[in-house]
Amino acid sequence: MNSRNSFGWIDYGAAFGVVLIWGLNFVAMKYALQALTPFQLGAARYVVAAFPLVFLVRRPPVHWKWLLLYGLSQGVGQFGLLFMALKVGMTAALASVLMQTQVFYTVLFSFLFLHERPGRNLQIGLGLAALSLFCFGTGVLRDTAGGVTAAGLLLNLAAAGMWAISNIVVRKATQSIPKGQANDATAFVVWSSIVPIAPFCILSLLMDPGLHADTLRNAGWQSWAAVLYLGWFATIVSYAMWTGLLKRHPANRVAPLSLGVPVIGLAAGVIALGEVVTPWQWAGVSLTILALAFVFRPETVRISTRRVPA
Repeated sequence: MNSRNSFGWIDYGAAFGVVLIWGLNFVAMKYALQALTPFQLGAARYVVAAFPLVFLVRRPPVHWKWLLLYGLSQGVGQFGLLFMALKVGMTAALASVLMQTQVFYTVLFSFLFLHERPGRNLQIGLGLAALSLFCFGTGVLRDTAGGVTAAGLLLNLAAAGMWAISNIVVRKATQSIPKGQANDATAFVVWSSIVPIAPFCILSLLMDPGLHADTLRNAGWQSWAAVLYLGWFATIVSYAMWTGLLKRHPANRVAPLSLGVPVIGLAAGVIALGEVVTPWQWAGVSLTILALAFVFRPETVRISTRRVPA
């Protein structure tokens, strides 16, 4: 088996850290959006993520186009659309579920653009993941349909698609690095965080007339604490670990790791937002754990025992 495809303890630790941070991510977004508009939150998140680290971290050895593409797809695309979805009609619980459709987008895109074919265990895991997403979505929609709009659903699914595109960008950027040059995942995330700031500021000026000074001045400490969490932990720390995993392993193997996020998201919703976990959602949790077991299960290699004539 190729050692590049096998997960070590560092990879497992990084995967768990990413799942934990992202599971709490949606509650933080909800708190921040109580005072800030989606575009103000986007700009604030990436200002916190980029500065002052951009002055302390050397630019990674990748072409500027990869930093621009990643910043636009992951920053403006994924989170701009997700913040809008949460604002116009999407619950934190359902958002944490729908964002995991990025797994299916990523597998499709990695097959089309990176020629990474999913193994049998991954195919089984994705099938179980599809059932788990169905259970999560059914349970949340049945219990909180009044808080979800068609626009929110479409924006959320589009955000998941942009996340998948950013996964492919990371893989392509990694493949473009000349041999012998190290690629610092943290540096890649920090420098790409500069990109979304200007688009978010421009969008806020165009779409949030009259809301700038008053909104920022009246935002409570909870909103600013959420911004700091989103900027430092949910952007720099988690995406550095995520980008590092994408450097070392195929995109179609890394993407399913995020399927653990709804489990943490549901627990955070119960504790912080008072949400109730339904039988449908418990079924989804069970199927998610089973799907992850198949994703991490090593692919078996059949060795022929047929005797070779002397």
